[in-house]
Amino acid sequence: MFPACDYLDLTHTKHGILFPDDSPVWTALTRIESYLEFRLQREIRVQVPPGAFIGEDVFIDEGTTLEPGVVIKGPAWIGRNCQLRAGCYIRENVIIGDGCVLGNSCEFKNCVIFDGCEVPHYNYVGDSILGHKAHLAAGVILSNVRLDRLEVTVKTDTDIIPTGLRKFGAIIGDYAEIGCNSVISPGSIIGRRSIVYPLTHFSGVLESDLMLKTRQTQQVVKRRK
Repeated sequence: MFPACDYLDLTHTKHGILFPDDSPVWTALTRIESYLEFRLQREIRVQVPPGAFIGEDVFIDEGTTLEPGVVIKGPAWIGRNCQLRAGCYIRENVIIGDGCVLGNSCEFKNCVIFDGCEVPHYNYVGDSILGHKAHLAAGVILSNVRLDRLEVTVKTDTDIIPTGLRKFGAIIGDYAEIGCNSVISPGSIIGRRSIVYPLTHFSGVLESDLMLKTRQTQQVVKRRK
């Protein structure tokens, strides 16, 4: 149930070994730390501008641009031709593919970002996986811890599936779009090419090729003097 191939095109990451065929897609989150421990090549192949901080356990491939104010603590693996903008904060155990945009005031922790993703403005991506060309609009938060701090579960229409994880944000499938200022609750899964409207709070599983529309009720009244 929930194999990676249903949500992610593994040809658009150099790290497909993280996703075993016989395990749910979120299993990869438990493997990132050990994967980087044994496979990370510590090398910076780009110019680091003044005002950027790069930790010791970091690989950055050719063509990637860093702006002043970037912080990469590591361990972290950054692919080719990415843009890391001012205020981008990359914590531990982060894998970024090729051609990604990581924007200002965005925080990343224990996550896998596939090629071509855009996470450009005021986003939090913790314990999550973003598929090929997935896009988080401004202010999207992938919440990774339940308020009661209990095990994160995946809720379908018919079942509640334990994950064994206390920290698990979301799986965002290839080409999925999450609208501005939306909050995706822990253990949520968004299918390929699906769209979540702005200002949405979502929890659960949204299948592929769907649009989740949020409608607000508004009232216009005369202002009192």
